[in-house]
Amino acid sequence: MFKSRFESKHGEFRVLDKFTQLLRGIENYRVGVLDFEPLTFMLPHHFDAQLLLLIVSGRGSISIAEEDEKNSFKLEHGDVISVSAGSTIYFTNTDNKEKFSVYVLAKAVNVPGQFQEFFSAGSENPETFYKAFSSDILETAFNTPRNRLERLFGQQKQGIIIKASEEKIRAISQHASHSTRAPERFQHLMDLNVAVGIMNINQGGMILPVYNTRTTWLVMVAQGNGRFEMVSSQSQERRGHNYQKAVRGCLSVGDFFVIPAGHPITIIANGDSNLSMVGFGINGHNNMLNFLAGQESIWRNVNREAKELSFNMPAREVEEILQNQDESYFVAAPKEEGKKGDNNMSLQFWT
Repeated sequence: MFKSRFESKHGEFRVLDKFTQLLRGIENYRVGVLDFEPLTFMLPHHFDAQLLLLIVSGRGSISIAEEDEKNSFKLEHGDVISVSAGSTIYFTNTDNKEKFSVYVLAKAVNVPGQFQEFFSAGSENPETFYKAFSSDILETAFNTPRNRLERLFGQQKQGIIIKASEEKIRAISQHASHSTRAPERFQHLMDLNVAVGIMNINQGGMILPVYNTRTTWLVMVAQGNGRFEMVSSQSQERRGHNYQKAVRGCLSVGDFFVIPAGHPITIIANGDSNLSMVGFGINGHNNMLNFLAGQESIWRNVNREAKELSFNMPAREVEEILQNQDESYFVAAPKEEGKKGDNNMSLQFWT
């Protein structure tokens, strides 16, 4: 479950606990969710971490201030943007009705698996980091009397995310350019060795069993309800035999789960709602999706003699079973899931 890192009545930042040693290879990454109410502004801040942002819902903007430049980008569902460690950033929710939600991947640059946010503005919750310095240091640095500095750093008491007028929101975001989702522009994904994915499954639909060859996915449910079944990383041993077991769970909005590389999994959307998920893939380069059923099943590339030896059955019969599914990726779920899904489902990746 995500735990609140900071919150106000107009928004919240929730972060998942640090990954344990059971998930080595991703222990230096943390994930979180930023939620903004309509027409809100998040105070300027920076992180001691490299950030990758995936827009889950709504519309907003981000401004990025660095040593020699400022960039502003309009953001909407499906957009992906990278923020360098230490860059000062601030957000707006530009919509007057809909919430703005951002899925965050953070890679720490100081302590592995730990990162900190530093707010340059604010007075209480957050307290500006300037107040950590002595008064005489601040007077010298800003060439400003102490009483004026105390007023500057004591006025903002509304919290980290504050309500703003439509006029001010428009002024902040009016020069923002559209961010890009074009894969050839995603040099920052290559630098981080991270992939980004969005999966939409219609109600009553199911993705065929599949596993990733290299990538471990950190997945959050953005919309709808469903369930998953995944082969466990630990088999059970009894009398010298190994027995595979599955991890099963229900999925609802806000739930988070990890899909380790090599672990076969299937995901089903309940019959009463579509299921939408977003994810960050660690070790995203040169990954393959190996489907275990359907037209794109890996069994189509296994020769007939190997099939016969593997299952002790005629190759024709093995193929009739393993390669009987006409679809490539998605199918209607088992009958007990309710309404059958159609083929209008999608799976998108950026690497």
